[in-house]
Formats: sequence, structure tokens, C-alpha cells
Amino acid sequence: MTPPRFHVAPGLLAVGATVALPAPAAHHAARVLRLVAGDAVTLFDGRGGECAAHIVGIDRRGVDVHVERCDAGERESTQAITLAMAVIAADAMDSALRKAVELGAARIEPLIAARSQGGARGERAERRVAHWRQVAVAACEQCGRNRIPDVADPVSLDAFLGGAGRADIVLVPGAARSLAQCVAAAPPRALVVGPEGGFSDAELAQIRARGLREATLGSRILRAETAATAALAIALA
Repeated sequence: MTPPRFHVAPGLLAVGATVALPAPAAHHAARVLRLVAGDAVTLFDGRGGECAAHIVGIDRRGVDVHVERCDAGERESTQAITLAMAVIAADAMDSALRKAVELGAARIEPLIAARSQGGARGERAERRVAHWRQVAVAACEQCGRNRIPDVADPVSLDAFLGGAGRADIVLVPGAARSLAQCVAAAPPRALVVGPEGGFSDAELAQIRARGLREATLGSRILRAETAATAALAIALA
């Protein structure tokens, strides 16, 4: 059985060190997984590599683990692709982020488009971004990635397009070329996915003015989170 993986803060991992698991991880280890002293675990800090460790103390105050050895191994994709995705409904957005991390997206840029859902601002918006980043951490714990992809603060589509390049690909139903054809011609730096209902005509005009390549995933209309997952799978295959 593969030891469960837990993310810890940077700067704590060293052979011979004893590390206290963060409170959520400690709860998961003790109350959900029912681990006990002596059980093996794997620790990583999101900056690369991982460490084999075992539990040396577990009680109501927390869970302590002893680091035995560290491995610099990586599981990153050979292609660094950003998923630039319009913000969609909460559960669907979580699902898209989770799958993007599992598939190997190097960065996730949430976009505010005309048809985006959930226009949170201020403290609520900060909590939402913090939640997305925790989703990315949990996905790395599950899938074995040792580097946590950056989840950027949401930006307007206009702001994103200001830094977009002609190698980037935007998913548009009915486009003349398939995503597979576009990727084969030139691997993208970023994949751009719209919200439920797609980009508005005005937004598509902006996208075309920037010279982004348009690609389709086929004759069916996919949900936004399905499109993001399928697109990354094709581009990173």
C-alpha cells in the first residue's frame, strides 16, 4: 500500500527532523485514515521532491512525524501549459482545478468573463482563491505531484489577453480546426476555456484581435469543466 501523502510548509523537511503535520492534515491522518504511531507517510512541501517519514506521535494535540530520507524525484509534465479558465459555478470550478492539477497543468489562471458566475469581491474573493489553492494542494497529495501549480488571482479576460501570445489556444465550438490538430502544429503555452454559455461575441472579437488560435473539441457542446479536462488531456498526452 502506498503511504498517504501530506503537504507541509516549506523549510521543514530535512533528514532526521521531526515535523508536526498541519491541523487539517493531522485530522485527516488521525480521524479519517486512523493512522497510528509507526505508520509510514510521505511528506512534500510543494517546491519539489518528497520525503519518506513515519509517525512518532499522535494525540489530541496533533501528529508528529520523523523524516527518514528525502528523494528529489519529480512527476511534472515535460510541457508547461497554463489553464486559463473562466470562473464557473463553485463545485464545477473545484472539479476543473482538481483535474487540471492531476493532469499536470503548470499554472491555473482564473478569468473573469462576461458570463462568469460568482462575482465575489473583497474578503469573499480572497477566501475563494485560498480555497482554490487548497484544492490544488489536496490534488497534489492525491496524484503524487511534488510541485504545487500556482493558482493565480482572478483577472479580467482583457488583462489576460494583454499577455497572451499567438501560440495560445482558445476553445471555440465550431472552430475550423480540432484541438489535436492545433497542438500537433505547435504546442500551446496556454489553453483558454470560457464559462458556461461561452465567450460573448465582443470577447471573441478581442480574442481574434490578439491572434489566438481557435480550436474545437468536436461536434458536441461540453460543460466548461469537461472541456478544460479534455483539452489538457489532449495537449499533454
